[in-house]
Amino acid sequence: MDYRPIPAMFLADALGIDFLNSIATPVDEPVDWIGDGEGLLSWLEQASLVPVDVLAHMRSQIRPAELDEVAAKARGLREWFRAFVQKNKGRPLTARDLSELEPLNSVLRRDERYGSIAANAESASGLTFTMQRRYSSAESLLMPIVEALAKLVCEEDFTYVKACEGPKCTLLFADHTRGHARRWCSMAICGNRAKVAAHRARLREGKSG
Repeated sequence: MDYRPIPAMFLADALGIDFLNSIATPVDEPVDWIGDGEGLLSWLEQASLVPVDVLAHMRSQIRPAELDEVAAKARGLREWFRAFVQKNKGRPLTARDLSELEPLNSVLRRDERYGSIAANAESASGLTFTMQRRYSSAESLLMPIVEALAKLVCEEDFTYVKACEGPKCTLLFADHTRGHARRWCSMAICGNRAKVAAHRARLREGKSG
């Protein structure tokens, strides 16, 4: 299904998992929001991961074929990390898992980040220290994604990383609810489908009885 008319899904309560959910089946057919270079740019914009002016520059200066290659690398990263999450969700990560995360560190070592002083009306001095990123190539678009994945494994308790219980749903999420009782990617999507299915099952049982 064409991704363009459909907004990307941000339901996971964790940006790194939202990246995994950039391929999903919101209705009946699977949608891949990073199926090509333009899709990657659009998803990064919707996720607010890359400044709009940088994305505009990439669209005007980088060949579509080169952006498609970066999108293919993003999809490869997504499926590698999905396997890691599926394997480790439901238990806390430890230092023993570090070796499996070397692919993230190998990309992070290529990052071009630098500190910058900027205006901030809320600080006592009117100034603040921020980190910026140079986007010197199309491949640098992967850096904010890899950073989001690195923050996920360092800051999220994988005990509460879950898969939606919808029978056909492939979405993952971080359960930040009180009591960690979340079962669905969204109550409006799979939660509602489950309610309708349960209601129909009760009606069938009533008729058969």
